[in-house]
Amino acid sequence: MKKVNVRLRPIVRRINLPTVLKTTMLPGDSIESLFIATQIGEIFCVRNGVLETFLDIRPRILKLGASSGGYDERGLLGLAFHPQFYDNGLFYLHYSVAGTQGPGALTKPFKPDPCVPNTLNLKWVNRDMHYDHIDTVEEWSLQTNGQPLKRRTLLNVRRPFLNHNGVNSLNFSPETGKLVLTTGDGGSGYDPFNLSQDDIEIAGKIIEIDVAKTTFIDQPPVVTRFHELPVPIQETLTVIAKGVRNIPGIAYQRLYKQYIKYVGNVGQDLAESIFSFVYYKPIPVNQLVQAFLTQSELDREGLINFGWRGWEGAFPTSLIRACAANPTSEEQTIAYYDEAVQTSTLRLQPLTSYFHEEPRPDKFGGTALTGVQPYMGNEIPDLTGSLVFTDLARNEESQPPIRGVLAYTRVSADCKLNDFSVIEANYNFGSQSAYYVSLGTNLEQTKLYLGVYGSMKVADFNQGTIFEIVP
Repeated sequence: MKKVNVRLRPIVRRINLPTVLKTTMLPGDSIESLFIATQIGEIFCVRNGVLETFLDIRPRILKLGASSGGYDERGLLGLAFHPQFYDNGLFYLHYSVAGTQGPGALTKPFKPDPCVPNTLNLKWVNRDMHYDHIDTVEEWSLQTNGQPLKRRTLLNVRRPFLNHNGVNSLNFSPETGKLVLTTGDGGSGYDPFNLSQDDIEIAGKIIEIDVAKTTFIDQPPVVTRFHELPVPIQETLTVIAKGVRNIPGIAYQRLYKQYIKYVGNVGQDLAESIFSFVYYKPIPVNQLVQAFLTQSELDREGLINFGWRGWEGAFPTSLIRACAANPTSEEQTIAYYDEAVQTSTLRLQPLTSYFHEEPRPDKFGGTALTGVQPYMGNEIPDLTGSLVFTDLARNEESQPPIRGVLAYTRVSADCKLNDFSVIEANYNFGSQSAYYVSLGTNLEQTKLYLGVYGSMKVADFNQGTIFEIVP
């Protein structure tokens, strides 16, 4: 694959850390506006080149960075506009709720040890006390006076740890018209409680929500598992996939009369992975709950499984440590051998993977996948029809100034693990670090937008720039 060169054209400067970049057409308008959601709870609209505040929910957002030295993975994580937003004004938010800070599910950092079996089978107990925070998914409406108003709460989910809450976590499926929620595995590292593979757990899943159904439940209970939800809410939900570690959303690419679905799964220590699929068979949550309550076998045919925690992309999940006799080498031990064997034939193979340690000169060592978006435009012909993705920071450039990475790949006809290539971005960031934190597109997928931040810490304010990626 050839190396592609692009330019970055600044659109907005000095904003807070951007988590979502999307366009939609406001009622009465004839052109799309760009919407930018920041982690701390602001939503801006760039309309006819002018930046305006669309909504500010900072008082609703949990205090970020206080318990983690400024770094955080909570906050305003999802924004999605209803497919009929122009007519009905409906949009949806996913965020971490103010005042819900808990002590966390474990008292010390977790790392599995194959020689100590009980570290491989931890259970999340006393969940109403041992948790980190609560995330909510809400429906809002843009009123005729131009003011947004909350209409209802769809879900309240208790999360075990600070991290792995997903980002760009709300999108609408162009196939089903349903709201798609992508949830990470709950955090820590190595998924201590194996929530991602447990069918009844909300964590580590891709879930469709039928927002056309009204449940008449004003304030849903705070839950962690599907069977804890009231039946009317269960009946609005289906599960598309499991085995998710952490995820920068789901993207759809129209191909003839079908859609290719793309999902990025953030890695643990070895690799970042992107998956693609066309066919799937979602499982209604009420069927999943029935199988759980009756301890009967569930028909999982057509359910997508990304393999985590037994697999990190194309590799069995490994524990890595330096070799005492040779500091330049590393020892790698399979962390969950039994789980890797059990899920080996059930999991989906990744479309492409890239690695944290990369010896090839034309590639890059990555840190964390932060966005995946198809590009169907013609202005950058070398990228037309490809999948563009971003990584937070080049691993080999661990000293400031940090630089993120743009790259691309394509679906191959033979469905084998595909190659990828770097996209060189022509922009002078000077001595400032440039973490690539988000990637977005317009409705027709003919434009690409990149969110860049000068720090990894959400508590370092006003260090963000939004770019359009141009030839």
